[in-house]
Amino acid sequence: MVSKLEKVRNKRIQQGRPRRQGVPRYDSGLINYAALKPETEKEIKATVIEARRRVHGYGKGVPNETVGSKFAGYTLGRMFLDGKISEQEREAGDEYALVMSRYYMLLGSSPSVRAQEIFRVSGYSGEITESYQRAMSRATNAMMFYEGVLLDRKDGPKIKTTVYNVCVMDYEAMREMPGSQLELLRCGLLAIAETMTCATRG
Repeated sequence: MVSKLEKVRNKRIQQGRPRRQGVPRYDSGLINYAALKPETEKEIKATVIEARRRVHGYGKGVPNETVGSKFAGYTLGRMFLDGKISEQEREAGDEYALVMSRYYMLLGSSPSVRAQEIFRVSGYSGEITESYQRAMSRATNAMMFYEGVLLDRKDGPKIKTTVYNVCVMDYEAMREMPGSQLELLRCGLLAIAETMTCATRG
C-alpha cells in the first residue's frame, strides 16, 4: 500500500518540470553549470526570468534586467525593486540576514527550511576548536547586538519579528504587508544601518 507521503511525492513529480536533456551532469546527477555552453546559460536565465514573472507577479512592463537581478531572488530584494525600501535599508537587511545565517550555521541548525541561506555559510563540523569557539563567540555577539538594537526601539518586539520574518525567514507574504507594518520594518532596518559597524567589533 502506498503511503500518503509517497502519493504526495509522486504527485509533485508528475506536476514538476521534466528532467533537462542534453546538459552536462556530475556523477550525482546534478547539472554541471560550469560546463554549460553560453547558449544554455541564456536558456537557463530565460527560464528563471519566466518563473519569477509567474511566481512573483512581475508584469510585462518590468524589464528583464530587473527580473533577472540578484535582488529579485529573495523577499527583501524584491521589496527593494518594488520601491518599498531604500538601498540603505536593503543593505542593512542583507547584513542582518548574514549575521543571523552565520550564527545559525555555526550553531549547526537553521530556523526554517524556508529560510534563505545567504552566501551559503558553512555549518558547524562537530569538532570544538579554538577557532570555532572564537567564530561562534563573534557570531553570537553580533546576533545579540542586533537583537538588542531592534528590541531597544519603540514597539521593539514587533519590529524584531517583522525584520526577522522578512530578512531571515524570507516569507513572500511579507512583501504585501500593510503600511503600518512596513514602517516597523523600515524603522528596524534603519536602526541596523545606523549601527552596522558596531556589530562586528570584538
